[in-house]
Amino acid sequence: MIDLRQLRENPDQFLARLNLRGDYSAPIREILALDQQQRQIEVERSQLQARSNEIGKQVGQKIKSAAKDDPEVQALRDQGNQIKAQLGELEPQEKAIKAQLEALALTIPNLPDPATPVGKSEEENVEIKRWGDEYLPAQAELPHWEIGERLGILNFERSVKIAQSRFVTLIGAGAALERALIQFMLDRQTAAGYTEISPPFLVNTASLTASGQLPKFAEESFKCDKDDLWLLPTAEVAINSLHRDEILEAESLPLHYCAYTPCFRREAGSYGRDTRGLIRLHQFDKVEMFKFVHPDTSGPEHESLLQNAEAILQALRLPYRVITLCTGDLGFSAVKTYDLEVWMPSQGKYREISSCSNCGDFQSRRGNVRFKEAGKKGTQFLHTLNGSGLAVGRTMAAILENYQQPDGMVKLPKALQPYLNREML
Repeated sequence: MIDLRQLRENPDQFLARLNLRGDYSAPIREILALDQQQRQIEVERSQLQARSNEIGKQVGQKIKSAAKDDPEVQALRDQGNQIKAQLGELEPQEKAIKAQLEALALTIPNLPDPATPVGKSEEENVEIKRWGDEYLPAQAELPHWEIGERLGILNFERSVKIAQSRFVTLIGAGAALERALIQFMLDRQTAAGYTEISPPFLVNTASLTASGQLPKFAEESFKCDKDDLWLLPTAEVAINSLHRDEILEAESLPLHYCAYTPCFRREAGSYGRDTRGLIRLHQFDKVEMFKFVHPDTSGPEHESLLQNAEAILQALRLPYRVITLCTGDLGFSAVKTYDLEVWMPSQGKYREISSCSNCGDFQSRRGNVRFKEAGKKGTQFLHTLNGSGLAVGRTMAAILENYQQPDGMVKLPKALQPYLNREML
């Protein structure tokens, strides 16, 4: 959630930074007006409450001095009753304004970091690194879905019968490869210092709101109609709420978590895109990395998060590049994002396989996650970071295409062979 004090103190600068995201018509003026109304009511309520307390003391003093029949006592009581009535009118007004203000504030995305390159769309993202050129295959014979279907390890047609399009059924070595990739990724991330957790795969509205998925991405999520529960779109949502409404000790930071979960997304905005294969499914597996950190360390923590994701691709010898997203392509909750894109030979281009984002204090404000430093008064909002380490289905697709052999078989990366006790698919 945005910092209302920052908006209040310099609205023009705030709006200028927000507009770096593109043509964005945020209700900033409306938010400022509601904020002013709320603060005025707070002042009025505080003054009335102080006067009510003062009257109560005066009445008590007069009663103690045996002056309870004094006409002034009744006048004071009448005045006190009037103040209570005024307070009774103010409370619902304040509650309604606060609800309007919060609802509008939840629609405002995070402000881009000054280090995020300015641009309008993904065409202006900045490439900063390539790795693995020596592993680039000359040319792919087949796309990954044809490879998987020929090997009998992927089946999309029967998945339509079971569910609908954009689902896959993994069979035999395909199911084993998925499981091996999950275990391999978890082993690597826990070795890098992340604590593994296994969260619920259903989350409530408060959790989705805290991470920034709601209200903006309600159309992208699957909701259980009879419960306040949604299918998990990413483990980021669950881990972000692990410490919701808590005050942590500064000495406990940083907290690094990783989790394997299935992820469920409608992909409502991707009609006609990647309709075949493993790139864009309604259900997919992912190993997520997540960090709760001190604000002073979020920059270096972001760089190490990226390195942890890169290490998976390097271990699998999959060629990739790193790009910095421009302001116009930045995710709703992020201040700065690196995308990892793996080489897909059948398409002749790199495709996203991980996003590593620094969200600043945006999510911790929404989830009310703070920390306290020893010897200092008050609390601060911490910073959160998240990244895929990695998307399992896309990693499988990249392996099938980059490791396919002339005879139609697929050689497994050496790092995976011990997990499957085999060299070939």
